[in-house]
Amino acid sequence: MNNNEIFKYIDHTLLKMTSPWEEIKVLCDEAVKFKTASVCIPPCYVKPVRNEYNDLNICTVIGFPLGYSITAAKVMEAERAILSGANEIDMVINVCDIKNNNFIFALEEIKFVRKTCGEKILKVIIETCYLTEDEKRRMCEIITEAGADYIKTSTGFGTTGAALADIELFKNHIGKNVKIKAAGGIKTREDLEAFIKAGASRIGTSSAVKLLSGQSADSY
Repeated sequence: MNNNEIFKYIDHTLLKMTSPWEEIKVLCDEAVKFKTASVCIPPCYVKPVRNEYNDLNICTVIGFPLGYSITAAKVMEAERAILSGANEIDMVINVCDIKNNNFIFALEEIKFVRKTCGEKILKVIIETCYLTEDEKRRMCEIITEAGADYIKTSTGFGTTGAALADIELFKNHIGKNVKIKAAGGIKTREDLEAFIKAGASRIGTSSAVKLLSGQSADSY
């Protein structure tokens, strides 16, 4: 794959707690220059980015990175993000629900956020590093039933990030209308190509520009 082809898969990401506006602006300028799929930025930056970059595809995160905020808070976060100009929402599930075998709670929460997002894209982060194989399979079924657009591997803030084995698992258990986003720990150009070839439709990374110009990766 050439660089331009790879950039089309990239959610160009900057989600560090200390991210200043100057770095967000560089991220957005790079996204425009290289035609990435989106920028993935903190919710507090959605409105100022929309004001300055009218045509940019903006993704933001809710319930991030731990996922255990109450459902009403996630719904409000999603609503405000969309009103501020977000096109895509990446929500974190409540892993506590999964560990307590409360899968119905996870389903209902995703449904609430799905309804709030309307026609906007909803990606659901399941944080694979904390789940068993059975739990991952169950989340594939739940995300499909809830009508989300994507299942996403990781926040990039967990103990590990994306794994090719999880992409294979997702492919075998998600519905036909659900796509896959891999994020976290993607450190080389070879990683980018491998996840795309495995079936990821999006790659969340802060490092794509560096990797595709032969530099070392960032942390996310």
